[in-house]
Amino acid sequence: MAQSVRTRRTAVAGAATLTGLLALYVWLVAARAIALIGTGKAIGIALGVAFLVLPLVVIWLIVREWMLAIDVQRMADELAAAGELPVDDLPRSPGGRIDRAVAREAFDAVRDVTESAPDDWRSWYHLAFAYDAAGDRRRARESLRTARRLYRGGAPER
Repeated sequence: MAQSVRTRRTAVAGAATLTGLLALYVWLVAARAIALIGTGKAIGIALGVAFLVLPLVVIWLIVREWMLAIDVQRMADELAAAGELPVDDLPRSPGGRIDRAVAREAFDAVRDVTESAPDDWRSWYHLAFAYDAAGDRRRARESLRTARRLYRGGAPER
């Protein structure tokens, strides 16, 4: 238990550090954009406004990812309390890579459960980790977002 708390704190500290560095970058870009707008020249104003859009998009993406991470952790805590967290017991190569063929076989079983219970956030959470083990990070993220929407009480997308 102490190891998982330590690991979680390290992960959060790393994410917070990266977010802080990104915030510094956003601040510098925004400061330069305002300076360009302050030139009073048409091209400077146009570039300044364009460069201000970038920090706004970055801030939106950061907030979106942090909110997802917080909800995923809440779901993980709830699953852990119920003894339902996904277990990573797939065979690995000596280098630590998951055997993709075995992961795809395990994926099929998890997908079937999700198809039979499309309104259950737990099945979507498990599906996300099955997608990740099978190497499909994009669908893993989509599944986590679906799990989150269901966890918060939203309807699944059909």
